[in-house]
Amino acid sequence: MHIELHIILLLCLFGFLAGMVDAIVGGGGLIQLPAALILLPQYAVAAVIASLKVPSFCGTSFAAYQYSKKTDLNAPLLAVMMLIAGIASYGGSLLLTTVHNDFMKPVLLCVLIGVAVYTYTKKDFGSRQIIEINHLQQWVRPALISLVIGVYDGFIGPGAGSFLILGFITLIGTDFLHASAYAKWINLATNTGSIILFLLKGLIVWQIALPMAVSNAMGGMTGARMAIKKGNRFIRVFFLCIVLITLIRFSYDVFVKP
Repeated sequence: MHIELHIILLLCLFGFLAGMVDAIVGGGGLIQLPAALILLPQYAVAAVIASLKVPSFCGTSFAAYQYSKKTDLNAPLLAVMMLIAGIASYGGSLLLTTVHNDFMKPVLLCVLIGVAVYTYTKKDFGSRQIIEINHLQQWVRPALISLVIGVYDGFIGPGAGSFLILGFITLIGTDFLHASAYAKWINLATNTGSIILFLLKGLIVWQIALPMAVSNAMGGMTGARMAIKKGNRFIRVFFLCIVLITLIRFSYDVFVKP
């Protein structure tokens, strides 16, 4: 199916913006998914979602690389989290092909309200490492975060990166910068799990996926550099903005969308 050049260019613009936002705090899907659905009405929603996983993967890859150069991460723990998240995401995407996800949105709406209020009122949230946990918890808690958000990312998607950051800060005690770095690698694994499923089902439209992948990667590099340069305070403000946007998105789905 032919896609006009100006449509592809617009998709690339939104892909760049999504990659930049996603590299900082997650939530890039809130930008490129609605844009793609509007600009590509001739394609099935499943095909659009599947195709956008490829640019998301590329943007996240470059962002993860940028973070890895500037932050110290626990490599063995990260490998375990990525494996769990990838398998969980595959399962979530498989579940999406059989069960509708709208029943989860009112629950997520309440969660997001709590996250927004807590982040705004607690000024030191994510500014430093403040939680002491034992050796077992250092493995169990990240594994649970990866499992839950992995399924969520495959099943629903929007805001998964933000939920990862929230989980790492509240349950492990990392600061915003390290939480963002871990989140990028976990997002990379969840995207991989979903892409494998969508490849097997033949849903990816490469005419959309490839040019957007390039622009998303450029946005990912730009966003990661901004986050690393400006630090925790900048990421905290950005995080709060994305949580509020996600809150509006789910409010629309719950109260307005038929």
